[in-house]
Amino acid sequence: MKSIVVLISGSGTNLQAILDNIEAGRIHGRVTAVISNQADAYGLERARQADVPALVLSHKDYADRESYDQALMAQIDQYQPDLVVLAGFMRILSEHFVQHYLGRMLNIHPSLLPKYKGLHTHRRAIEANDAEHGATVHFVTPELDGGPVIIQSKVPVFATDSEEELSLRVREQELQLYPLVVKWFCQDRLRMNDGQVLLDDKPVPAEGYAAD
Repeated sequence: MKSIVVLISGSGTNLQAILDNIEAGRIHGRVTAVISNQADAYGLERARQADVPALVLSHKDYADRESYDQALMAQIDQYQPDLVVLAGFMRILSEHFVQHYLGRMLNIHPSLLPKYKGLHTHRRAIEANDAEHGATVHFVTPELDGGPVIIQSKVPVFATDSEEELSLRVREQELQLYPLVVKWFCQDRLRMNDGQVLLDDKPVPAEGYAAD
């Protein structure tokens, strides 16, 4: 079974979805550790309830990004992860950190990348009068939210939507997408080669995998 380390900063809803899918036997892997840069992240409690080591490494205890990332790498590597999952980990990662886990680190982002990299994606989609919005799972590369797309899911944007309403609609899709991608990775069906996503050794389009 694959060793999965999950990094969080907040409530851990995507973490919970992955844990639930593992419990149900849909993901052939196990979460060996959950690490947060925030001591009050509720996702740590989710980990404890699942009997998964829940660790805190505060970025405030380090002088700069590089020294924090070095300490984080040392902690992650104790668990010999096959896969590192960023599940609402609100840190920009140094290039050295990303290169260390290149091809085995995933992120989920609440927009249809390459649209709306960074923060406040729901607000930006509403302000732009977009007809659709969504979520993207991608491999992590040194470019912020710029790694190759694995899969996307779209939701409609209604004229009456608040940020919270749109966020909830996108979150429902996230909770389906992320466990699916983790499942593929743990089945050795998914990999990145020279910046190209391969699923079952077939190239995935730039906009991501879409079922027939």
